[in-house]
Amino acid sequence: MHTGWGRAIMAEDALLQRTYQSAGRDALIALIAQRIAADHLPGNRYYLLADATFARIAGNLEAWPSTLVGAGGWKTFAVGERKPNGGRRPLLRARFETLPDGTHLLVGYDISDLRELADSIKIAFALALGLIFVLAGVASISVTRRTVGRIESINATSRAIMQSGLGKRIPLRGTRDEWDQVAENLNLMLDRIEALMAEVKQVTDSVAHDLRTPLARMRGRLEKAYGRQLDSNQDQSLIGETIADLDGVLRVFSSLMRISQIEATDRKAAFRIVDLGEVAKDVAELFDAAAEEKGARLTVVRDQPALVRGDRDLLFEAVANLVDNAIKHGRKAGLVIVEAERRDGGVLFSIVDDGPGIPAEEREHVLKRFYRLEQSRSSPGNGLGLSLVAAVARLHGARIEMLDHAPGLIFRLWFSGPAPPREEARNQSAIGG
Repeated sequence: MHTGWGRAIMAEDALLQRTYQSAGRDALIALIAQRIAADHLPGNRYYLLADATFARIAGNLEAWPSTLVGAGGWKTFAVGERKPNGGRRPLLRARFETLPDGTHLLVGYDISDLRELADSIKIAFALALGLIFVLAGVASISVTRRTVGRIESINATSRAIMQSGLGKRIPLRGTRDEWDQVAENLNLMLDRIEALMAEVKQVTDSVAHDLRTPLARMRGRLEKAYGRQLDSNQDQSLIGETIADLDGVLRVFSSLMRISQIEATDRKAAFRIVDLGEVAKDVAELFDAAAEEKGARLTVVRDQPALVRGDRDLLFEAVANLVDNAIKHGRKAGLVIVEAERRDGGVLFSIVDDGPGIPAEEREHVLKRFYRLEQSRSSPGNGLGLSLVAAVARLHGARIEMLDHAPGLIFRLWFSGPAPPREEARNQSAIGG
């Protein structure tokens, strides 16, 4: 592929060769002189006709260039003497060949402008490259300073937290860049730590409050018994009351340990297919007497198998706590409905009562350990039942929802994900049974 200069040279060379072939060397010499003298042709054209010994015959070049060897071809070369002022010699792009009579023909164009353009491009490229390096250096310094500044901000906040507590937070700059995201995540982590510390404090205070009363009663009885004469009837009563108080204390610790085991132990390896409807039926049979004693009715609704994958013992314990709460806090001669059903590709387990319910602002707090709506803490219970339910729900990936029933409360457990096939449930039940 030839450039515009190359095509022009080939066209000029073809014209000269046709003249030589049709009219001979004299006509070629005359045409060369005519082309050199013509003022309508573009400038910077060079012609040279030399004999077999490369002596000049015609043309506007003084001598045959020493760099042109061989029978013919293309060549780029500088012509003329080097200028005294250090200027550059013209640069030619030429085609040359040997004619049949042994003479040599050269046709060329001055391409110095192209060389100057190439030099300009090289200079521009060098300047652009230098500018890129400068900008890269400025950007590097800017990024480094910004990075160091953000790190120092995080360090300053960390030192403030170590000195004054968890109330400090890493400032956000609103740029939504990676550093803002890191700061936001760290702030969320600090919020979580602060919430956990508050929960630990609340649990500690509640444990101290709930255990102080029975322990004080036991000490009072023992102190009273220590200062009087032995009496078998009184001693037996004291021992019975003390054992009852100790059982209450042990139940508190047992519930705490049970919740910790559920939260800390990976029990999913023992999961199997469980029908929540069957679990609800078994729990209802267990609490049927307690409901009758209060004059309440306990109803289980289960139209079809509500199959989930989980730990049956833990699910039974969670449902039992919910039913126990519904009976205790429901109204006298009220109604408690337990229902397990398939819905929206998952399983919905709900317990409905007609008691006083739970205020909307308290529903998030009742799932915490030892939290009780009755601040005086005079009613039976230790505030751990719903905490255990929440731990079981987290283990099974279930979502807790509490709604008004007007009057009463609807407590729901949403188990997401497709239920396993019924045939698989039968097979696993057969293996387990």
